[in-house]
Amino acid sequence: MTIAFLGGGNMATALIGGLLGRGFAVQEITVVEPLPAAREALLTKHGVRASEAPGDATRAADTLVLAVKPQDLRAALAPIVPLAPEQLVISIAAGVRLADISRWLGGHRKLVRAMPNMPALIGCGVSALYALADVGALQRSRAEAVLGAVGAIAWVEEERLLDPVTALSGSGPAYVFWFIEQLAASGEAMGLPREVASRLALETVLGAARLAAQSGETAAALRARVTSKGGTTEAALRVFDEERLAQRLRRALEAASRRGVELGDQLGRD
Repeated sequence: MTIAFLGGGNMATALIGGLLGRGFAVQEITVVEPLPAAREALLTKHGVRASEAPGDATRAADTLVLAVKPQDLRAALAPIVPLAPEQLVISIAAGVRLADISRWLGGHRKLVRAMPNMPALIGCGVSALYALADVGALQRSRAEAVLGAVGAIAWVEEERLLDPVTALSGSGPAYVFWFIEQLAASGEAMGLPREVASRLALETVLGAARLAAQSGETAAALRARVTSKGGTTEAALRVFDEERLAQRLRRALEAASRRGVELGDQLGRD
């Protein structure tokens, strides 16, 4: 398997690091990156050489990963058309639909669209993937190898589901960071020193997530175990219910998903 990256930014760098960590050879990976500083960073960090423009190695790779900014994708694809018929193209450009990528690539159909998230930068991400029907089992396995190098993966059977995926897991880390902020700020408001409140908030979220991942119980079951009748946790959760926080969270995710649809429309516009 040979992999060419179109774009050498943070997510591409994370994927390359994950692939090398899983036994891929430096010689199997090529990168196209127009910024000299980014090319130098790739060489220094991973020993991967990057070129300023697509070349023979880009076109010869059996897997091409599109890792440029969504608004720059169409222009970045122009120099590489046409592709080899069997070349697998994986797009991690948020919001850009496969129908538009296929059109920009002259009708190429070996396409997978992936939505990774920010924890992929430390190998703890989760990515949702969608493939066109033209993508075979072997090529799906290739896509799993690339995205699985930085965390868990899940396939969806309809591309439209990537909009709620983006709202949930793509944007989800920001919600968690916000929650950590609010826990810490509330602790500080109740008299805890800032550094103590910040550490307690961070470690609580980290520990709870690890427990949820390792226990085999559902989040609802774990929540029930912490919630003693008439206790402090029940008092807090009652306020959550009174303030309809679950419904407000759902509205927030629905707004994010709708915005994903709008961005897809904008990015695919000729």
